[in-house]
Amino acid sequence: MIIELGHYALVLALATALIVSILPVIGARRGDVSMMDIAPIGSIVMFLLVAFSFAVLTYAYVASDFSVLNVWANSHSLMPQIFKISGVWGNHEGSMMLWLLILALFSALVALFGRNLPDVLRANVLAVQAWISSAFLVFILLTSNPFIRLNPAPAEGKDLNPILQDIGLAIHPPLLYLGYVGFSVCFSFAVAALLEGRIDAAWARWVRPWTLAAWSFLTLGIAMGSYWAYYELGWGGWWFWDPVENASFMPWLAGTALLHSALVMEKRDALKIWTVLLAILTFSLSLLGTFLVRSGVLTSVHSFASDPTRGIFILCILLVFIGGALSLFALRAPKLAAGGLFAPISREGALVLNNLILTVACGTVLTGTLYPLALETLTGDKISVGPPFFNMTFGLLMTPILIAVPFGPLLAWKRGDLLGALQRLYVVAGLAFLAGLVLFYIKHGGPVLAALGLAAGFFLVFGALADLWYRAGVGKVAAGVAWRRLSGLPRSAFGTALAHAGLGITVLGIVAVTTFEAEHITSMKPGETAELGGYSLRFDGMQPAVGPNYTEDRAHFTISRGGVAFAEMSSSKRVFTASRTATTESGILTLGLNQLYVSVGDASQDGGMVVRIWWKPFILCIWMGALVMAIGGFVSLSDRRLRVGAPSRKAKPVRPAMEPAE
Repeated sequence: MIIELGHYALVLALATALIVSILPVIGARRGDVSMMDIAPIGSIVMFLLVAFSFAVLTYAYVASDFSVLNVWANSHSLMPQIFKISGVWGNHEGSMMLWLLILALFSALVALFGRNLPDVLRANVLAVQAWISSAFLVFILLTSNPFIRLNPAPAEGKDLNPILQDIGLAIHPPLLYLGYVGFSVCFSFAVAALLEGRIDAAWARWVRPWTLAAWSFLTLGIAMGSYWAYYELGWGGWWFWDPVENASFMPWLAGTALLHSALVMEKRDALKIWTVLLAILTFSLSLLGTFLVRSGVLTSVHSFASDPTRGIFILCILLVFIGGALSLFALRAPKLAAGGLFAPISREGALVLNNLILTVACGTVLTGTLYPLALETLTGDKISVGPPFFNMTFGLLMTPILIAVPFGPLLAWKRGDLLGALQRLYVVAGLAFLAGLVLFYIKHGGPVLAALGLAAGFFLVFGALADLWYRAGVGKVAAGVAWRRLSGLPRSAFGTALAHAGLGITVLGIVAVTTFEAEHITSMKPGETAELGGYSLRFDGMQPAVGPNYTEDRAHFTISRGGVAFAEMSSSKRVFTASRTATTESGILTLGLNQLYVSVGDASQDGGMVVRIWWKPFILCIWMGALVMAIGGFVSLSDRRLRVGAPSRKAKPVRPAMEPAE
């Protein structure tokens, strides 16, 4: 009975979404406050209904109710409880439920925290959110219903994909969807502004917190996905330019540009049209990623569905929302005021340069991802666009931005002094270049350009610190005064510094591991030793082990340096009981910021085991930098200026819904 209630809650949620989609918009056109007030109440009710439905599906997984088709196809009674819960979204139907839940959550949050919004704007924003919710509710109910029953009920489930039976599944998709779906609020604000025909600095102030939140979560989601693939797949790589990886990376690039563009609009009332377009494109890229994952057009570890019906349905959603929003933009954008003027050499100019580079980089990734699909559709020819293309094009495009980022915060608004910024940063540049050379010398053996890449990373980190240094007046005023200035800076200043420094840390990790990593593939028998990265690995032999729903053969290694053993690690070949699927579990030993990575293969002809060993220097900097960037986003989000609210608009008189009786 409870399963049917979960299904019925989805139907009620659809009815609520349709009401919120229509009535508040009519109320906004008529100036009817009572109709506009339906939007926040309806959005909260819709979230509660979707949350209840999601809770019912989760209960079915926890209780191992195999009478539900979705549970039978993606669970097993022997699975650990944490994987039963995370397995809810480890499939197409469940992941769409998670998408819908987060979408409804953001709508409810706008309803709760958007009380300072003008009535018309809030009504239109929540109505657009309801349009998106309605589309995905119809999609779930018609093509991806997770509550279909089996009769008779099987005694046991088919088990979850072994790769997904990992703590990463509990963390990566929710974080990623919070980023993906979070940008829907920015999209809704953009469409609402176009419907109203009004956009100003107050609008940018309202949009920026939602952009920050979505961007921060998406940063964490991408980083977690990268690390999950790194340790789970046993391939030793952290990024492969997989089409679906690209699909998550493109909204991040566009969202980064949107974040900076909204800042210019808020501060200087400029880049209005560009900001609205970016808000539309960022969520459009999120929808495109959804289509790529669920349409079956791609072969990827991320792909959940291959049903053409589902693909066509999502394509229709894609065309309606992206096409409709862009058509509305084309119609209304020429009527919007262009905004303030500024000199090319200014903080606005630096942010525009940042936006141009990020947008072109996003377009490059989009081209490399979609071109093979388009070519196959039009000509039938199959080609592959792989890492060499992306590394060359994206790397070259991002080089100028790595140099330009530290200059931006040091330039004045409207008209800046480039020579003054250069004078402030020449010491930083010198220190960064020296640090790059030192690190290059310590690790020696890499290409000469690696030193420049390392210097660019240090330049970003030191440049972020220099901004705080000069704003506090360190060295120019007394220490107490400098400390008071530093502590009195808005949190957004610290958030910006952390985000830029985090980017520098990530660049350091990418350059270091790409340049200095070492790989060794060999066949090892018990007692034999392999050398890599200054460490010795002794193969101690294979040991059988039994898990809750799998058996494994575990290869045990003893790690020593200078003849002294100091650590142990293991890598295993795992076979799952239900599906009989084999996986490789890598062994990772963390040494400071470095990692020793071991993956065992099949038995060799000489009676040994094939062992792949990697030495990965400074690889943790890649994910630590992403974490610092996300923390910077949340620190900026905690800024009082964003929590208190946006500057008030001049209130428009709202005519009553009914005229008083004479």
